[in-house]
Amino acid sequence: MTLQYNNMKTDNTSREEQEDQPIFEKISVQETSSFAEPEETTATWLEAEGELVIDVYQTDKEIVIQTAIAGVKAEDLDISIENDVVSISGERKHPNPKEATQYHCQECYWGAFSRQVILSEEVDHDKAKTSMKDGVLIIRLPRLDRQKTHKIEIEELE
Repeated sequence: MTLQYNNMKTDNTSREEQEDQPIFEKISVQETSSFAEPEETTATWLEAEGELVIDVYQTDKEIVIQTAIAGVKAEDLDISIENDVVSISGERKHPNPKEATQYHCQECYWGAFSRQVILSEEVDHDKAKTSMKDGVLIIRLPRLDRQKTHKIEIEELE
């Protein structure tokens, strides 16, 4: 969309006459499309996606992410770490997808879900561990113990 406007010309009219006139002489709106129309409107990136509820805490040695993820098998999960972001995604499959139902109440989310967690400090990606027991996923990320200050000795040259 292009928005175009032209200011009023300034001429020798008095201030009172200018106040009675509109600020803009002309406003025209033109809609232009610089993109080709998509062939199909089945955009998967617009589909609804659930979000996990998580707890994140830290101990002296690690950052821990835990989430209740009942009904999801380990092979239906994808967990990755890139820079300082942990991504958890997967799919909770409906146990009876073909069964005709008339819900009285539907609070469970069935389908794809994802969650990203931005870490507050550096972790050792290579030593990260995950476990799942009784529908609770736990991700343990060892904290990197970097020295804040490092003393540098001065070499004397002769």
